[in-house]
Amino acid sequence: MQYLLLLTYAPVSLADAEAPRPEEWSAYTLALQEAGIMVSGAGLQGVDVATTVRVRAGERLLTDGPFADTKEHLVGFYVIDVPDLDTALEWAAKVPNVRIGSVEVRPVLPTAEATRVDAAATAAG
Repeated sequence: MQYLLLLTYAPVSLADAEAPRPEEWSAYTLALQEAGIMVSGAGLQGVDVATTVRVRAGERLLTDGPFADTKEHLVGFYVIDVPDLDTALEWAAKVPNVRIGSVEVRPVLPTAEATRVDAAATAAG
């Protein structure tokens, strides 16, 4: 089962003692890869370069910045493929930013193609 780990935290100075260091991110990513569970992942640029798009009454509306004004910013994500939620939660607890922010864990919906393949396999089986 695939799970999305959404990484958020309040902006902090790199000098902050609790701020994750680049080597921590590298070590965590490497651990996911070595465990064979990393599907994808990336860090995100800051909210100062974000643009939010909405369409209302057929008109495209653009807003500089994130969708909501919050204390915590979405800073990155990982998609992992693990057997169950408990395993996903164990990996989420190891994400470097968890000391100063949070990690939201969500199951990823199967794609339409994966659903068709699963249905065909069940019918054939």
